[in-house]
Order: sequence, then structure tokens, then C-alpha cells
Amino acid sequence: MPIGLIALALGGFGIGLTEFVIMGLLPEVAADFQVSEATAGWLISGYALAVVVGALLLTAAVTRFERKPVLAVLMVLFIAGNLVSAIAPDYLLMMVGRIIAALAHGAFFGIGAVVAASMVAPTKKAGAIAIMFTGLTAANVLGVPFGTMLGQAAGWRSTFWAITGIGVLALVGILALVPKTGSGDAASGGLRGELRAFRSGQVWLSILVTILGYGGMFGAFTYIAFTLTEVTGFSAATVPWLLILFGVGLFIGNTVGGKAADRNVDRTLLVALSALVVVLVVFALTAGNQPMTIASMVLLGGFGFATVPGLQMRVMRYATTAPTLASGANIGAFNVGNALGAWMGGATITAGLGYTSPIWAGAGITLLGLAVMVFAAAAAKRHDTGRGNATGVAREPESVELQRA
Repeated sequence: MPIGLIALALGGFGIGLTEFVIMGLLPEVAADFQVSEATAGWLISGYALAVVVGALLLTAAVTRFERKPVLAVLMVLFIAGNLVSAIAPDYLLMMVGRIIAALAHGAFFGIGAVVAASMVAPTKKAGAIAIMFTGLTAANVLGVPFGTMLGQAAGWRSTFWAITGIGVLALVGILALVPKTGSGDAASGGLRGELRAFRSGQVWLSILVTILGYGGMFGAFTYIAFTLTEVTGFSAATVPWLLILFGVGLFIGNTVGGKAADRNVDRTLLVALSALVVVLVVFALTAGNQPMTIASMVLLGGFGFATVPGLQMRVMRYATTAPTLASGANIGAFNVGNALGAWMGGATITAGLGYTSPIWAGAGITLLGLAVMVFAAAAAKRHDTGRGNATGVAREPESVELQRA
């Protein structure tokens, strides 16, 4: 394994911690700023929407620059945002800090995914992307639960101080371990070449699947602390340990999903999305049962994150020689889904439908994502069969850029 992947995973750990730890601390943040659960949830939705802006605009702005210093600058932006969050005296400034940190998120993962794929052989690209996203899953397995416990014990601000320190360590790792990889201009033809990738219908279908599939998982997960305490009957002190189980599911799903996607991307996505719909429905029906809820937490994380390497690889595949901006756009799509799920979950709670209603909303969103994926896979198979591919498995046009070692 190239050592640079460790540095990318370290950066992913810090960013993942920023994105997810707020969910376990949402009750404490809402109480401190004296806002409602739905209003506090906008710290999640606002972050996600800012990720979209950063994923598109920042990635487009930096395609001509060498990627290693770009990744370092993005990590500095991330550190600054978390520092603002740690010292925020009110809800508004807290939102500003979240937005600053979020601007780095999309561009970091979008560019980082291309860099990760460039470090390995063509048959191992989804696995390399999965390794980078291991930092994100590790943030859930270790960082989020312990960050939640730290926030509950010493105040939620202490968690954001800790994240700021992790960001500094990640910056050092990037500077020390990530190799120089050049920019995207030579292979893609600059920004205009990157934009041409969006002429592919399969790129747009993949992005839509990302929004709906990931949005379904987050529709259930955003308000999970309220579900666990108000419906299932767990104490608030138990929530961090339950989040560890969710994180274990993420880690397993990310690893298995990456390996499976290297064999067949579309089949992996169809299986994972189908299973995720089933898990969400069962979770909603059995949320009052503690053993079933524990099982659902693990499976929700597992099948939800099993889609991530495949979705990222699918977009990069159909973007052919210009994957950087498309990769960033798909990272933005993950967070559009995050915002969609958080918004729908908050809307159902505000409507008085109870704390299981976000899970039902998530199941519906995921089902739509599965339908789009069925259509996309069938269209890809028809196109490939028409080109004489007897196997019916989608061809994988590799980017010149991705084949660089």
C-alpha cells in the first residue's frame, strides 16, 4: 500500500470527525444555543450545502495547480473553520465556522480520490479510494463516539478544539507523505476539459444515485440521538457506544464495498442499495426494541457506506480523461444527500410524526436511489452490449490521469 494513502486517510479522519461528531452532540448544542432540534440540525445541513459549493467551485478553481499544495491549503481552511466553531459565542458564528470547514471538505475528497486512484494499478482503484475513505470510517468508529463522550463530559466546545488539533496533525501528514502528482491540465485539457465530463449521462445518473442513496442513510442517521433516547429508551450516556457500532458497520461496509466494486461496480451498488432499503424499513418498524436497534445500527452503517467507493469510482470512470471536477461534484452530491436527508428528517419531526419518521423518510429516499441505479445499470449494459461486449459488464474507460503512478 502506498504510504501516501495513509496521509489521505488521516485527512479524511479529521474531516469525517467534523462532519459526523455534531450528530452525537446535537442535543447539547441545541440546549446551549437555545434553539430547536430542527434548527440545530441546520448545522448539519448547512455544512453539507457548503461542501457542495466547495466541491464545485474550489475544485474548479484549483484544477490547474499541483495537487499536493492544494490539499495542504484545503487542510488549513479546515483547521480555521473548526477553530471558529470552538470559540463561537452564538449559533450564527457556529454556523460560519461549520461553513468554513465544509468548504475544504468536498475539494479535499474530490482531489484526494483522484490522487489515491493514481497511486495504484487500474484493477485496484476502488480499493485505493476505499482506503482513503477509511479515515472517514475510522472517524465514526473511534472519533465520533469518543468525541461525543468528550463533549458530554467537558462541553461540546472541547470536541471542536480536539478536532482542530487533529487537523494540524493531518496537515503535517499530507506535507510529509503525499507525493507530487501534478495537475489535471495535461490530461483533461484544463477546466474546459473537466467540464466536458458532464456531457455523460452516466455521470449525472451516478451523481443522482449518490444524492438519493446517501441521503436515505442520513435521513435516518441525522437525528439518531433522539431516536435512540426517545424511542428505543437508551440513556444519553449510551449513545456514544451505539455510535461505535454504527462506525464498525461503516468500516466493514467501506472495505467490503471497495473490494466488491473493483470486481463489478454496478452489481455492488444494486445489492448494497437494495439491502439498505430493507434495513431502514426494519429499523423503523423495530426502533422500540433495543437488540433490533443495535443490529440495525451496524447494518445501516455497513450497507450505507458499502456504496461509497463504488459511487465515487463510477463517476470517475464515466468522466474518462477528466475525473477531477466530476469527482469533486460527486463528493458534493454526497453532501446534497446529507442535507436532503437532514432536511426531510427535521421536517417530519417538526410535523409531529415522531422520532422514527426520519427513518421512514430515509427508506423512501433510498428506494428512489435504487430505482435510478437500476435504470443506470440497465442503460450501461445496453450500451456495452451494443458495442459487442458479450459479458454485459460495463467497460471501464480509464483516465490517462488516473493511470499515472
